[in-house]
Amino acid sequence: MTTSMLVRDVMKSPSPSVKQGTDLGDVVETLLKFGVFGLPVINDQRELVGFVSEQDCIHSVLVSSYHCEGAPIVDDVMSKEVLAVDADSSIIDLAQQMGKLKPKSYPVTEDGKLIGLITRSAILASLWANRANCDIPNDKH
Repeated sequence: MTTSMLVRDVMKSPSPSVKQGTDLGDVVETLLKFGVFGLPVINDQRELVGFVSEQDCIHSVLVSSYHCEGAPIVDDVMSKEVLAVDADSSIIDLAQQMGKLKPKSYPVTEDGKLIGLITRSAILASLWANRANCDIPNDKH
């Protein structure tokens, strides 16, 4: 069993992200391009200022496309209270936290700056790969 699996070891880095003020159409394209459920929103200093999910975008895109009104930007729909994790956090602790909370991905920060993105699927893959070590026999016949 691996003694310490850290977020930094399995996070996607650099993280896909969008800057404050980005047109919502560009946000949707970025979500689709990277195949993620959400994106960190950063300022010019790469500081994390929000998080935007597919779900955040759906209502706004529905309204703007159905009624052909408005040109929303990411700031209009993003969540400003972001659940972020530190790069040196334990994968085990984060997996337990994900069991209680619903985010499918978390921005990874170091000194307040965005450095990566950790997804539920990356954590699952890491835990499953580690689980494979449990099946190795202790002795070789």
